[in-house]
Amino acid sequence: MQTTDTLAVESGSATEAGAILSSVGTATYEWAVPSDQLGWSDNVAEVLGIADMASLSTGRGFARFMSPESPAGRYEAVVNSPHVDRGEGVAYCVTYAIAPQPGILQWIEDTGRWFASSDGRPLKAHGTVRIITDRYENERRLREASEIDPLTGQLARHRFCQVLDEALEDAVKVRGSIGFVIAAIDGLAQVNECYGFDVADEVIAAVGRRIRTRLRGGDLLGRLSGNKFGILMRSCQPDEMSVACERILMGVRDDVFLTSAGPIPVTVTMGGVVAPRHASSLAAMMGRAQEALDSIKGRRRGAFEAFQPSPERERARQENLQTTGEIVSALNDRRIALAYQPIVAAGPGREVLGYECLLRVRRPDGTLLPAASIVPLAERLGLIRLVDARVMELALAELTAAPGVRLSVNVSPATVMNRAWIDTLSARLKANPDLAARLTVEITESTAIADLDETRRFVARVKDVAARVAIDDFGAGYTSFRNLRRLGVDSVKVDGSFIADFHRNTDDRHFVATLLELARHMGLSTVAEWVPNEDVALALAELGCDALQGHHTGRASDQRPWLAAPAMASLRQTA
Repeated sequence: MQTTDTLAVESGSATEAGAILSSVGTATYEWAVPSDQLGWSDNVAEVLGIADMASLSTGRGFARFMSPESPAGRYEAVVNSPHVDRGEGVAYCVTYAIAPQPGILQWIEDTGRWFASSDGRPLKAHGTVRIITDRYENERRLREASEIDPLTGQLARHRFCQVLDEALEDAVKVRGSIGFVIAAIDGLAQVNECYGFDVADEVIAAVGRRIRTRLRGGDLLGRLSGNKFGILMRSCQPDEMSVACERILMGVRDDVFLTSAGPIPVTVTMGGVVAPRHASSLAAMMGRAQEALDSIKGRRRGAFEAFQPSPERERARQENLQTTGEIVSALNDRRIALAYQPIVAAGPGREVLGYECLLRVRRPDGTLLPAASIVPLAERLGLIRLVDARVMELALAELTAAPGVRLSVNVSPATVMNRAWIDTLSARLKANPDLAARLTVEITESTAIADLDETRRFVARVKDVAARVAIDDFGAGYTSFRNLRRLGVDSVKVDGSFIADFHRNTDDRHFVATLLELARHMGLSTVAEWVPNEDVALALAELGCDALQGHHTGRASDQRPWLAAPAMASLRQTA
């Protein structure tokens, strides 16, 4: 039997507990599920802002306050729960919205535990509710900020990809079809350069708005990267995708964009894919839409191209993947090697002036990878810097082992722009001045014209350590002799395409003669590549070419020819 003091303590504890709950904005409830009777703590009206307590006496009555747009509430978490009570009850925590008064929406966090009767059905539930409207709104704003691109107001990349992936899953389930398109703004780098990044941002945002107004109902736009938008076209067949994209292209192209810097004409180029017909995953959709975009951009900007399967392209892709693996494996296993092609004097005797180091990549069985595919693929995949570093390491080792030898080494555009590479080379050559005097670094003409200022700095760094620099494949690009003078190189190697047909093509002969004369006037030594026969070799010598290189004057060999004829390995400073 309880004493009066005991009852007083319990009553005091209950009162204190109620005060604590009220102070933190929390009310408690107990719900008898079969009868739908709902009992609340005394502070529920204060917490929820609902004055009519009678309306809260049943679960159905409380449910009438829930917003129609609200997520599922307590009823779904208890009565329709997929869980089974193992004797300890089943915990739940749900968030939903109620409208306690017209025009007022409050978000509630409902945390509780339900218990089953002997037949396993929910018998009762008890828990707490509290208002979390401020927290919910803060979380919503943060969620929206992470899902919406702040510049364009379109979906951010990660959220767009989520929706795109879900749309693909739905299309697979119902055997439907969706379209995915990448739209890239053309010439955005030039807008940045001419007008500044603020104006470029205006263009990006305006293009996004204009594309959005040209979409079909139900289609979705997202920003994928700096100049690229992604477009999801629901229930879309190939012909429909083409028509929709042409409408977007015209909408962007036909009217200039008014910016703070004035009107700017803008076009977009688009590549798309129909899924799941031609892409069964998000990664495949991204890759194939990008592939179509790259394809059309290489031929014509401001146009659209849809991905089409190609057995030849797929075979080439598989071969590229295999070659990539072999290059990485060769780098790891140090199966990168060099072959050496002689560069000979054009005059009588054909004295060997030095050797050009040519890349060789060996497979584990000793066979060679096709040389023509190695460098372009390594450049596309970002492996070329590692390859160039290994080639230079091997060349320096040969220069150290053979004091009389002079070598030329080709470097890629990525390496020319990589200051860490030239820093490493400079440190090696400063410590070994004799090596620098016998080394020539070759850069292609296309590399030189890509960024003249950066190339000029690279050339200066190489010459600072007393090595020489040559322009390879000269004539294939558009370098003027004024730019050539600015670069400060030591020699030019005439592109082999002009030498191969030299004896048959009068235009080639005239071009080569003019180039040799101008180079001589500028004090640059010259080397003719791909020399095919003796007649061409003699003609080049008569025109004043300093050196020759090609199958006629000596094939590449990995046997270190100077070991057999060391006296032939002296390279004149003029070469």
